[in-house]
Amino acid sequence: MQKSDFRGILPAITTKMTADQQVDLAAVRADVAFQIDGGVDGIIACGSLGEASTLSAAEKLSIAKAAIEEAAGRVPVILTIAEDSTAAGAALAAEAEKIGVEGLMVLPAMRYLADDREVITHYRTVAAASGLPIIVYNNPIAYGIDISVEMLREMADEPKFVAVKESTGDTRRINETLNALGDRYQLLTGVDDLALESLILGCVGWIAGLVVAFPRETVTIYKLVQQGRIPEALEIYRWFLPLLHLDIGPKFVQKIKLAEHIARGTSPVVRQPRLELVGEEEKAVRAIVEAGLKARPDLSRYGL
Repeated sequence: MQKSDFRGILPAITTKMTADQQVDLAAVRADVAFQIDGGVDGIIACGSLGEASTLSAAEKLSIAKAAIEEAAGRVPVILTIAEDSTAAGAALAAEAEKIGVEGLMVLPAMRYLADDREVITHYRTVAAASGLPIIVYNNPIAYGIDISVEMLREMADEPKFVAVKESTGDTRRINETLNALGDRYQLLTGVDDLALESLILGCVGWIAGLVVAFPRETVTIYKLVQQGRIPEALEIYRWFLPLLHLDIGPKFVQKIKLAEHIARGTSPVVRQPRLELVGEEEKAVRAIVEAGLKARPDLSRYGL
């Protein structure tokens, strides 16, 4: 992947925690190695799935640095900017560039539901703080702010805005954006259980969640779509769908960390106020993951 090119599979990795909810940097490095071995095209650190809301800026930078050291130039490391204030976001962006981060995924400022003018000003201010390319993260379902096609048109004069993580949950937005803006932005799907549809409609990458537990399956789906082998991609995708549905709702972090734990043996610990799943919630996730593992497709059939 070239700088400013965010095609392919980009896992939004979870932040591995010790039993006392401290960041486990050794486990972060092991996770990055696991993803790269699975064939991914980049690493996104400290996103929503990475529990960004409970990490300090210093922790985020330490996670990014560990990921960069492990990646060793094999794939780019992208840091998420999801801060409460524009000033904090800009400061983190500047520090990220200093340690070797190769791109940023930027959200609107948290907590406050800004209007369009405020959102655009936030993005421009963060962009001015570094020379790094930026993925604009649009997730109105989770964060209450919709970065519309018209807003993207207004932002198009800033060359650092190179891609959009499209997480509206409405695949019509993909065609609307492409019709209005052509290839000005790389569109990346951010909704796991709409990923295949989104890739067929024109998204060039998948910022994925369940990839953290199943990288090879995720990568194979993407490669098959790129080769136009849609029926074969559908075979894997339909197996994957019950697992991909875990990437939805307020407890998606707990669900995906538990899926990782079952599939890979990694730590399911989350940072409070989140708590690990118990009771029927845990049983339901375990049943989905165990059924998926039992029916896991033989990827050698696809010759990739």
